[in-house]
Amino acid sequence: MSAIVELDGVTFSYGDTVAVSDVSLTVEEGEFLGLVGPNGSGKTTLLHLMLGLHEPDEGTVKLFGRPVDDFGDGGRIGYVSQQATSRGGTMPVTVRECVTMGRFAHAGRGRLSETDRAAVADAIETVGIESLADRLITELSGGQKQRAYIARALASDADLLALDEPTVGVDAESRDAFYTLLDELNGDGITIILIEHDIGVVTDRASRVACINTELYHHGDTESFVESDALSEAYGATGQVVHHHH
Repeated sequence: MSAIVELDGVTFSYGDTVAVSDVSLTVEEGEFLGLVGPNGSGKTTLLHLMLGLHEPDEGTVKLFGRPVDDFGDGGRIGYVSQQATSRGGTMPVTVRECVTMGRFAHAGRGRLSETDRAAVADAIETVGIESLADRLITELSGGQKQRAYIARALASDADLLALDEPTVGVDAESRDAFYTLLDELNGDGITIILIEHDIGVVTDRASRVACINTELYHHGDTESFVESDALSEAYGATGQVVHHHH
């Protein structure tokens, strides 16, 4: 097992407002990490720090064993922001064209090869949206957009999927199917970092949990999180984990 993400004493502020304070944690290869905390707790900021989208004020970040500011292989990361799925963007591209974008890092300036086209087709099939391949992204539902963006990451041969509240505005049936897909991808060896407001989903699906409210209140296996006081401490009130059985 090797470390995918390593944070050591990371602090980040927006002006005078501290968003993340002295956070140290490691995400190992093959983990399914659930990142939880109340609204405004710094979850998205922490994820951005992990991916090199923010530069820490203090501390260090490593991605795939390299300093994050020296990491140039973006094809290994599939990042789906909350805005991507809830708003969907205005790009007039089809699902196939969107997924094909995941191959650009491999194709470089050359034309797409048969290998690239096969990877696109395989990714679309893996997430179950073959029938939508020629539809415009802007015409899709929230759950369908999720799958298109996941397919784009798979087409790039991503080793890490980073998802920021991907089920906002998605119906319950699509949510369940989406998380089943994540379970399958994680079972295939893809490392997943998930921000999700539904604590029960996280404790049912994730293998490890990081609970943050500016500071890190817990980082460990899901069972120890459920048994700890981290939830009530981070949320400032007595919290209860509700499990979803389907």
